[in-house]
Order: sequence, then C-alpha cells, then structure tokens
Amino acid sequence: MSLVPLASSANGRVSGKPWKAPKSATVYVISVPLRVPSSSRLPRRSQMPQGLRTKRWEDRMAKTQKAQAIKKLEVELKEEKQAELQRRREVTKERKLAAEEKRRLEEAKAQMGARKAARLRRKAGRTKKINH
Repeated sequence: MSLVPLASSANGRVSGKPWKAPKSATVYVISVPLRVPSSSRLPRRSQMPQGLRTKRWEDRMAKTQKAQAIKKLEVELKEEKQAELQRRREVTKERKLAAEEKRRLEEAKAQMGARKAARLRRKAGRTKKINH
C-alpha cells in the first residue's frame, strides 16, 4: 500500500468551470518598496475584473468627475425644462382667468342693460299719455 501525497495547492488541478478565474492567496501589501521589481511582487487577490484593477486612481477619478458633470448638466436642463413648462401653465391660467372675468363682466353688463330697459318700460307705462 502506497501513500498518495496531498497537493498543497491547486497546481495540477483544473476547475472544470471555464468561467471561474483561478484564485491566488490574499496578500495585503501595505507598503511595497519601489526597488522591488513588479514581477516579484505578490499579486493581490481581487474580485474586480482585470480591466478595472489596472486603471490608475487619477483615471478613475477623472471618469467619475466627468460622469458627475454630465449628471449635473442633465439635472440643470431638466430643471430649465420644468421651469418653462410651469411658466407656460401660468400664462395659460392667467389668460383663462382674464377671459372668464371679461365674460362675467359682459354678462353683468347685459343683465344690467336688461334691468334698465325693463325699468324704463315700466316707467313709460306710468305716464298719462300711454295710460290714456
């Protein structure tokens, strides 16, 4: 009976899941001397895709600032559009109120004219010339 040595790492094993990236040990490097070549530095295990891991902080911040500026501009344009719609609504409302007031005054004027005409007719009936 022979002993089978246990593998200490995943070397020699294949996952069987081609979409799974091989993982390495987590290494927290707080300060790495610049004299050490990058090939000898231990890789950090990260769930981020390779494209995001390689970007510089300045590049990411520039992209974020650009997105924030675009969002701010969109908000300003939306507010301007809302203000224009509100202004149009106010103008329309004022016009409707003015038209309603004008119509009401004309009705009152016509009513007063009818009352005056009726009063004059009644008054005219009281004279001796018409009664006799």
